[in-house]
Amino acid sequence: MAPTLTDTLCTRCGLCCDGTLFGEVELSGWAEAIQMEVLGLNIEDDNGEGGRAMLQQPCTALKGTTCSVYAHRPKCCRTFECKLLQDAQQGVVPVELAQQRIAEALRRARRIHALLSQLGDKDKGLPLKERAAAMLSRDAGSDQAIVDKRAELGAEMSALGKLIRKSFLGHGWR
Repeated sequence: MAPTLTDTLCTRCGLCCDGTLFGEVELSGWAEAIQMEVLGLNIEDDNGEGGRAMLQQPCTALKGTTCSVYAHRPKCCRTFECKLLQDAQQGVVPVELAQQRIAEALRRARRIHALLSQLGDKDKGLPLKERAAAMLSRDAGSDQAIVDKRAELGAEMSALGKLIRKSFLGHGWR
């Protein structure tokens, strides 16, 4: 039996779960939130008027690029298909090109993680965009090496954001 596109693309990607595409995702309700908490996932109230339950990213169920609670994953995860997967399913984007875009996004994300680490950020429990924004908002002082690394971080975040908007989300990066 030939592998599905989900097997070919999604299980080699993980960007929708690792804090790269999203900072949080909305759960279908508090019953689902309780089920996810029992599985050890990080759930928070969005503190809005609706009191929505949010699955925090990066997801603690992500192991490498696969979900360790796949059979019990929340509805938002079961129903989400990124634009790249949809385009590959429709034949708009060849599978090989989809794989190349995933590889490029993963390379860029790894580079950003490395730059964040070099700049002193060790909090891997926050979404990538939040980590980078916090680092870029810090005072760089007069250390030219730090100024240069931060400029590189900003450029990498911009390039990754464009790739994500175009290939994975098809709209603005949230």
